Formats: sequence, structure tokens, C-alpha cells
Amino acid sequence: MRRKLAAGNWKMNGTSASLAEVAALAAAYPAPTCEMLICPPATLVAAAASLPGRGAIQIGGQDCHTGTSGAHTGDIAAGMLADAGASHVILGHSERRADHGETDALVRAKAEAALAAGLIAVICVGETEADRDAGRTLDVVGTQLVGSVPDDATAATVVIAYEPVWAIGTGRTPTLAQIAEVHDFLRAGLVARFDDGDGFRLLYGGSVKPANAAEIFAVSNVDGALVGGASLKAQDFGPIVAALASA
Repeated sequence: MRRKLAAGNWKMNGTSASLAEVAALAAAYPAPTCEMLICPPATLVAAAASLPGRGAIQIGGQDCHTGTSGAHTGDIAAGMLADAGASHVILGHSERRADHGETDALVRAKAEAALAAGLIAVICVGETEADRDAGRTLDVVGTQLVGSVPDDATAATVVIAYEPVWAIGTGRTPTLAQIAEVHDFLRAGLVARFDDGDGFRLLYGGSVKPANAAEIFAVSNVDGALVGGASLKAQDFGPIVAALASA
């Protein structure tokens, strides 16, 4: 059985005061039946990981460099995240791909660095609105899956997150049939490539809210969610965790 995962991506939001939300979430779910992951900005990773009230919540980074060290001002090595207490790292998010020109090859190299450092890589794939309108969705996510996931990935070391770019932060959500089509397609691709392909967890991301979480989690091959804005407050993220725990 694939263990469900509710992951929160805080993006460029949060200060030390925001860690109270992590503690509040942990207090509400002291023994969750699904995994919980919060990925705060890099400035908060160490503090979040050492938070006395963190409970079962795992902490992750939002990006890492391909190298282990060096003259890379402003970058963070995967080993540094692990040393700070992170267990996961998000890679290839659409905002990194669009704003920083990250290619599939670069995302793969970052994932390889993450795995070497003992981190679990949450690798994101997803199509733009233009891709969706042109009927290229499966071609795009299929190419990203092949190009971004290392050959030595396993179900224990890599999580795949499908985030349609046009649904991130817009309030728009694909139909359940559209989500199922992509997740089933990704599952088939993983099964064809990896011996344990059926064990990889597939997260859905893109305007997941308490109001739509339960129906999304009922879709085939949806093993959880990568949540943006709704993960910043425990009162918003908590109902999503609850919906996943009961899915």
C-alpha cells in the first residue's frame, strides 16, 4: 500500500512566527494515518526541523543545487538541507522551471544530488494552459517524467507531483476526469520504467482546498497533494490532511 502524503509548499512566505502554524497542525494530528510534510523557505528549515512541537510533521526544502559545495552564491546543497534537518526537497516546480529556466536535465541532476544526500525528491511535472488547450498535456508531462526522474529512483526515494501550471494559485481546478487521465498516465509510465513503479506516490497540486480535497483524493492514483497557499495556515491545511487521512 502506498502511504498517503499531504505536502505543503510555503514558497516565499513565512517568518519565524509562522512556525506556530506547524505546531498547531502537529497538535491537531498527533498520530496521523497519512504522512505530513511542510516545505518552508530555506531560512526556516532548521528552525522547523528542531521545533519541539513538530510531532510527526516532516520538513523539506524547496530546491537544491546539483553540487555538494562550491562557489554558488545564494544556492543550497542537498547535503546542507539534510544537515538542517530536512528529509525531502521539492524539485522542478513550475515556478522554478518558468522563472529560472530549469530544464528536465537540470531537475534530474538536482534529483540525483538529493538522492545522494539521502533526501526524498518530490519531482514536479505539469502542463501550461497553452499545452492543455493544444492537447499536449500527456506529451508534456510524459517528457518531463522521463527527463526529470533519475534512472536510480525508487518508490522510497522519489515522489511525483502533478501540478497543472494553469491551476496553481488561480482557483481553477481540472475536472476529476482530467486529473485521473494524467495520474493514470504517469502511473503507467512509472510501471513501464521501474520495477517498483506501482509504489511511487503521485501527488496532485493546483488549487487544492478543503472544499475539493475529498473528491480529488477519491480519484484513481492520487496518493496525496502538494498544496501551496492553503498550507500556510493550520486551519486551512488541517481539513485537507483530514480528507486525505480518511480517503
